[in-house]
Amino acid sequence: MLQLTAIEGGYRDLVVLRGIDLEVGSGEIVALIGANGAGKTTLAKTIAGLLPVRRGEVRLAGTSVERLPPWARIRRGMAHAPEGRQIVAGLSVADNLRLGAYVLRRQRGESWVSRRIDAMSELFPPLRQRLDEAAGNLSGGQQQMLAIARALMTEPKLLVLDEPSLGLAPALVTEIFHLISRLREAGIAILLSEQNAQMTLAIADRAYVIEMGRIAVQGSGRDLLNRADIAERYLGVGSSSASGSRNKAGGRHARMVAGLAAILEDN
Repeated sequence: MLQLTAIEGGYRDLVVLRGIDLEVGSGEIVALIGANGAGKTTLAKTIAGLLPVRRGEVRLAGTSVERLPPWARIRRGMAHAPEGRQIVAGLSVADNLRLGAYVLRRQRGESWVSRRIDAMSELFPPLRQRLDEAAGNLSGGQQQMLAIARALMTEPKLLVLDEPSLGLAPALVTEIFHLISRLREAGIAILLSEQNAQMTLAIADRAYVIEMGRIAVQGSGRDLLNRADIAERYLGVGSSSASGSRNKAGGRHARMVAGLAAILEDN
């Protein structure tokens, strides 16, 4: 569904992305993990068309789109739920959803927009009773649901999710990740850019580790989740030169993998 070839990009004179190759297949969750400043959000914005591609190719369903503006990419089946939610707090929940469908409104008609709002209300039950309320009154978790629902209004083939768990309580994080897994079951291709590497790798079919704007490691989500070097660097499981500390780190890693096994089994 999505294929990136030798992508370079960044901000004005600052080059951030350096030769990124990446693929996301239909009905697949592909994780993009890395430290702050590694280039995850820059890559998400570049795919969505918010930042220019300086070199390389972005193909969506076999068609090159790197020279298309964001609205044209949306019409071709791409959607982007940005970091920080970026909902319009003063508008109602329903109007935020309508904004998500704006690019296709004239083409599809108002009745289609209404049906999409109904569909989002079914997919996100907490939003159903609050459609007429100001979006700014929602909880953080509900605002994140709204941000994802807004992106889904166009019935995308590819969804680029940037840091959907940012700032959420652990219980809400689990709920959001279960939701993402259900979207995969609906056949949507998902590129999931996240700092929460544990949960991300637990549900991902495949994953890429980005470091300093380059892909450093790639593999299946399950394989990377079980790699001790990935755990040490990205999953919060430290190590030490002392054998006792190494054993403790190894034990924490084993417990972490065991705890996430339930998520893997559920999905």
